Amino acid sequence: MATGPGYLSIANKALNYHNVSRVYSAKKKMPMRKLLLYIIPLCLLSTNVFAYLNVTYLNTTVILSKNTSAEVVETLLVNMSNSSIGQYLQDRQSINLTLSDWSTVLHTNLLIQHIFNPNSSIAGFTFLPGPIINNYGQGAQALLTMRYVAYNITTVQNIGPRKFVYTFDSAALNFEHTQSGEALPQNARFNIIIPKDTSVVSVYPEPDFPYPNFIGNYNNDTVFSWYEGEPLSEFSFSYLSTQSLQNEVTTYFSNLYENFTQQIYLLIIILASIFAVYVYVKVFA
Repeated sequence: MATGPGYLSIANKALNYHNVSRVYSAKKKMPMRKLLLYIIPLCLLSTNVFAYLNVTYLNTTVILSKNTSAEVVETLLVNMSNSSIGQYLQDRQSINLTLSDWSTVLHTNLLIQHIFNPNSSIAGFTFLPGPIINNYGQGAQALLTMRYVAYNITTVQNIGPRKFVYTFDSAALNFEHTQSGEALPQNARFNIIIPKDTSVVSVYPEPDFPYPNFIGNYNNDTVFSWYEGEPLSEFSFSYLSTQSLQNEVTTYFSNLYENFTQQIYLLIIILASIFAVYVYVKVFA
């Protein structure tokens, strides 16, 4: 093996070069490690920053009848991020959450009854958070459904033989209260469905759907819709119902039977009272 001062000098230089290379490589790797230390928390943070669960659209449908009441169906579209799907499914299975709780969870003020008479009441209220209906990779959607019966939504006027005009009470609207009056929110749609065999007498403002014919009438149309942001401060809606002769006869005898039944009950009460007085006089007189 070669020895001597020259060889030792070369070996020392090689050793020094190897140590310098290790230090230089370590210095080159340090920035990447630091970068990973920043990237990982940011990735974790981004999943929270972009997490969302909120209501994006309201669809209110009023199904009118011939007894001044209406069935109301309101659906709210919920958009959620992938990270919020688990929370929604968990809340959906909870039986203790109220409408107020859901409003807080969804950060919305739309989860209320939008159709009711302030001087009357509603009945048969149900609330159903629906299943996931659309999972499009970056998020998902679901529908919340409120269903109830609102009383005294219309007033009725007999304008002729078997002819009745029903007028929607605009005071029953409970959408968005602005300085100009009632208005439809920008992310909402309002629909009215009238009974079969009825026809619209007057409507204001004109619905966004359907379009009237060339003389301004709505023939054979039963569904009327107003879209986002529609002013409703002067809302009016009336429709005509023509009762068939058979229904008129049936209604007449039904009312007659009810009145006759009431009179019979009254007569029985009077006779029972007379008999009680007679017995009292005979026994105690």
